Amino acid sequence: MAKILFVNPVVREEDVPRHIPYGIAMLASIAINNGHQVQVYDANAWRKGFRVLPEVYRADDWDVIAIGGLTTTYNFIKEAFRIAKETSPDAFLIAGGGFLTSMPKEIMEWIPEIDLGIVGEAFVTWPELLDKVDNKDFDFKSTLGVIRRDSNGQIILNDTRPIIPELDVLPEPAWDLFPLEEVYFENSSSLYSEDAYRASRRIDINASFGCSLVCRYCWHLGTTGDMAIEKDENGENDVLFSYGRNIRYHSPDYIVSMVKGLKKRYNIDFANFLDENLMTMDVSSGRTWLKEICEKWIAAGLQPSSRRPGGISAPKGEEPGVYWSGTSHASLHTPEILKLMYEAGCTHLVYGLESFDPIVLKNLGKGTTVKNNVDSVGECLKSGIIPIPNIIIGFPEETFESVRNTIVELIKLGIHAKPHFATAYPGSEWYYKYKDSIIKQYEGSLEDYVKDLGDASKITGVISHNFSGLELLGLQEIVAKRDLRLLDQASKYWVKSKQDSIAVPQESTNFVRKKINGPISNEGTSIY
Repeated sequence: MAKILFVNPVVREEDVPRHIPYGIAMLASIAINNGHQVQVYDANAWRKGFRVLPEVYRADDWDVIAIGGLTTTYNFIKEAFRIAKETSPDAFLIAGGGFLTSMPKEIMEWIPEIDLGIVGEAFVTWPELLDKVDNKDFDFKSTLGVIRRDSNGQIILNDTRPIIPELDVLPEPAWDLFPLEEVYFENSSSLYSEDAYRASRRIDINASFGCSLVCRYCWHLGTTGDMAIEKDENGENDVLFSYGRNIRYHSPDYIVSMVKGLKKRYNIDFANFLDENLMTMDVSSGRTWLKEICEKWIAAGLQPSSRRPGGISAPKGEEPGVYWSGTSHASLHTPEILKLMYEAGCTHLVYGLESFDPIVLKNLGKGTTVKNNVDSVGECLKSGIIPIPNIIIGFPEETFESVRNTIVELIKLGIHAKPHFATAYPGSEWYYKYKDSIIKQYEGSLEDYVKDLGDASKITGVISHNFSGLELLGLQEIVAKRDLRLLDQASKYWVKSKQDSIAVPQESTNFVRKKINGPISNEGTSIY
């Protein structure tokens, strides 16, 4: 039996902590079910800074300290590992999550304190590692899905760990290890819809892994069949990303049972689906998955009071059902499923519209058109669900005309949106295409770029062929204000730099623009 400490890094410091780290909660549950002792320090929830970490690390004789998260948490993770090695030198330090899988070799170089990293999906690898650590066996030469250091300190990436075929074998996350009452329920309310604003006990759930689309900015990091580990030009293992997809989703029974349990245990009134895109899952299931979820949601008594016959909202704290939200797609939703989702309690759906320019959309890989984007807003509103549009500027092919096309449609649709910036996150196609240009923008330091990454609300590495970071900041304000006069004025007096474009696309051996499905296990999956 190993003693394990998870550390959840701080993310989105400009906002209050809203989201339980679903991956950590799931791995904690797997570890507990395998007989290990588990504790979590949720640094993102408590926001106490680095000063408390030594005390946390010294609180017990930890066999394993595990830290992982998104690439945007890199700064915290790097310092958290440094302090862990300094204060708990006998603990075995394990890294995992998106920040590592997207660039495993670089991370192991930049954070020398990491003893071992889990690359890709961890559901099978994690309990294997714990079993070895518990038996004082630190030979990981034959362990799939890890990156390690040999006796000489050389970094070695092992072969790919196949992903599990069935998600329903997974346990429910270890919710009780996180400060639900003290932090997360306190931050339940959001401005996306009236029902979301009234929420006082919201929780996140994840019903699927993957997305069939090939958006150039997106990254899946081995959870969707998009990643393999293959030999590079030097004959060494390295990550390879592609358009490969292995779509997986929990059964409607699993999802509804989990929400019903959360209602009984915590009296939740809102569930937010973290899934990449609910509609792509629905299409993959032959249009049965979402329909069954909605029907079983209603049959289980989870339909909110305002959606029941009579349509009267319950007083605060007395809601018998559970409202919910998720993500949608402009060309994949249907009026029929939207209507049923509304009846089951869906309040709002995030739509990645991104742009209203035909050239941008064609090159983006989302499978939508300008007409799809325009029509989707009205279709969603007609169902009673609030569409939440996401807009981006700074695409590689962005021009004044493409920005104008977006503003014109935003005005027609009555949408106000402050756009995000097109950002090349590690693991995405854009990242590998513009990696060399980004390194030049950061004076030769890729790590400085990773340290600078946030949630795409600020300028980092520019991938636009026509505009500089300064110009994109101005265009962001123009789009937010929907100011066509100022846009036309800027276009009239704009002079393109005589210098070469700051963003120059290049081919990469780490991303292949074709479908290469990563391995999926064809054997019975064991996580216990």
